[in-house]
Amino acid sequence: MHLSLLQPIIDRPGPWASVYAEIPHSTEDAAKQRELSADAAARQLAEQGADRATCDAVRATLANARADGEPADLSGRAVFATGGEVVLDAPLSGRPARSFASWSPLPRITPWAEAAADDVRCLVVYVDREGADFALHSDQGALDAGNVEGLDWPIHRTATADWSERHFQTAVENTWEQNAGEIAEAAQRVFESCGAQVMLLAGDPRERRSVHDKLPEPLRTVTYESDHGGRAAGADSTRLDRDITHVRAAFEHDHVTDVLNRFRAGADVGGTDPAYAASGVPALIEAAREHRIDTLILTPGSADAGREVWVGADPDQLAVRGTELQYLGETNPSAARADDALLRSAAATGAEAVVVRDPAEAPAGGLGAILRWSTPTQHQ
Repeated sequence: MHLSLLQPIIDRPGPWASVYAEIPHSTEDAAKQRELSADAAARQLAEQGADRATCDAVRATLANARADGEPADLSGRAVFATGGEVVLDAPLSGRPARSFASWSPLPRITPWAEAAADDVRCLVVYVDREGADFALHSDQGALDAGNVEGLDWPIHRTATADWSERHFQTAVENTWEQNAGEIAEAAQRVFESCGAQVMLLAGDPRERRSVHDKLPEPLRTVTYESDHGGRAAGADSTRLDRDITHVRAAFEHDHVTDVLNRFRAGADVGGTDPAYAASGVPALIEAAREHRIDTLILTPGSADAGREVWVGADPDQLAVRGTELQYLGETNPSAARADDALLRSAAATGAEAVVVRDPAEAPAGGLGAILRWSTPTQHQ
């Protein structure tokens, strides 16, 4: 999963209010329930030492939270606030695994990562021989991502065998090919700009196959085709929705499998060769300080996730012991959870995060990382 959503809270100093709450909106007393939930969260924060302004900001955000324009199953919120201001209000897919309010030196971002792990963003390209429409599908629903129009003449072939007609048919096929190329170029631009992770082509069978073949190789590896739905009004959308759900789930499963395989290969090098994977809090802390984490692996509820580490104001100021931070320029270190500290550091350096829900498949201790580079001393 990409961590760009967390950027507003990565470099900002705390302490932080982190609230995970269910936001009811489909019952008659939804407004009253939101107020009660908001009051409870603000009260919990105040009991933990949060300032009045921050408590009031959180209360107002939760009490006024509405799901207008959002899918009905988006019933949870992750709210992060500091200094009397809500800095990030992120909808969750479904209810939060656990509702709570926390006042801590770092924002409690790991539960957000756990909730967001399955929210694969799929760019659906509705293709015909004249162009394509784009829509980004995620747990937040479908968002219009634009369209592209190609040549509109000649488009249709004839059924005769006359030489002039055959020449015309060749021109038609050339138009199809040219339009397919323009659709492929536009699809690549939209895919890269909207943050999609997987792409699904729907619509005219010949044209979508041609579009698929014209995509650059890296994009083709995460592009699929559906026999359902299309660009025309009234096209079958129910079965296409099922295909979108299947593609999103399959991509997440395959991605986690690939990350774990790379992690194991990077750790199992043997001899004096450097390892390109790390596990255990001390090794991960060292890699995070040196900006070497490429992909952080998290396992909910694991032993190492809640281990106490020490952090400073900057994301790369983290240590196993507080005294170590004095050498990094931090004179007033704070205690924090290892998973939150490592996730903050990963987000700050553009790394990716992957949630592994099966402890049997996870790294020892539940935390691990694939590294951008290593040194001969990394292997243990």
